[in-house]
Amino acid sequence: MSLSPRFHEPRLQALLPDLAASAAARDRDGGHAATEKARLREAGLLNLSIPRAQGGEQLPWPDLYRAIRRLATVDSALAHVLAFHHLQVITVLIYGSAAQHDAFLIPTREQGLWWGNAMNPLDKRLIATPVAGGYRLSGIKSFCSGTRGSDWLTLSAHVEGQPYPLLAVAPTAQARQLDDWNPIGQRQTDSISVQFEDVFLPDAQVLKRPNQAPTPAQTLRNCFAQLILVNLYAGIAEGALEAGIRAVRESRAWNSAGVEQRVDDPFQQNRVGLLDAQLAGAQTAADRAAELLALAHARGAALSAEERGEVSVAIARAKVLAHRISLSASQELFEMTGARGTGQAEALDRFWRNARTHTLHDPLDYKLNQLGRWRLKGEWPNPQFYA
Repeated sequence: MSLSPRFHEPRLQALLPDLAASAAARDRDGGHAATEKARLREAGLLNLSIPRAQGGEQLPWPDLYRAIRRLATVDSALAHVLAFHHLQVITVLIYGSAAQHDAFLIPTREQGLWWGNAMNPLDKRLIATPVAGGYRLSGIKSFCSGTRGSDWLTLSAHVEGQPYPLLAVAPTAQARQLDDWNPIGQRQTDSISVQFEDVFLPDAQVLKRPNQAPTPAQTLRNCFAQLILVNLYAGIAEGALEAGIRAVRESRAWNSAGVEQRVDDPFQQNRVGLLDAQLAGAQTAADRAAELLALAHARGAALSAEERGEVSVAIARAKVLAHRISLSASQELFEMTGARGTGQAEALDRFWRNARTHTLHDPLDYKLNQLGRWRLKGEWPNPQFYA
């Protein structure tokens, strides 16, 4: 059964069987997926979002999102790490100069460098102090996805007396990595904290200064990030449904069902039908939002606040649908497997744990509120980090 008919990335597709076979054990063990990340790099998947001008493949983002979604069906943690690598690439492209595009992305492509994320906007403990030729960085950033094993980090830092965060890049080696990531799900996302201790940040690594308000086009970075989450959730839902369908096809029916095979049980048929419809809605909304985002990004500096708002609304709609189907499909999975599905060896509960862990990082209530205020009052979502 294929719920993503438009997925066309043969190099990633070739890796999926092995990644699926090891997913349960790696989820149990946690830690750093060094071997799997190496295979993604060797397959050339770190270059997908890099423009042709820097020697990359410049895969359209709608296609990249579908690839991330497909990877998330078997391993949403690894999909998270790969997606956040590409999020940092687009961050450099959105905020950086042409010289910075070359300086950071050509080596990324040539050397197979991984990017990690230290942009958590809610954590303002990282302080940047102006000095001659740049800044001094001191402090901590939490939830830094993809840090372990990365070569570069994008970061946001607070500058005293300035209205906006400083955005910059820094070598990962300059930060001390704090091994503090031990959640119930998304266990191999390397979302640890990092600490900078009086690290010099040269002006050449600054993407946006703290006295500069972001333009509508620059705030699309937030939209790129939000739509990654949408596709991770939808991928988890698809993976859970696929696992449930396999179980239904391979099992005998409950003794009161009146049929021999579970696949002929009308209750199971209804359950799969409902989940299929809900998932199709989430996938369609995600794909539509990705197309709108790509069009908005192509507008560049000409993008208006209203056009940006239309993208944000489309992503919020997709986020609501994908959030809910990720939780319901990963729960209903056990109604399809029965008691045998609770065996620890297969770790089917990882779908729910991954969905629950990730969805808590961005409360659904506020997406619903954004959509309600827009529909009732015509207010576009505030173009901040979570809209």
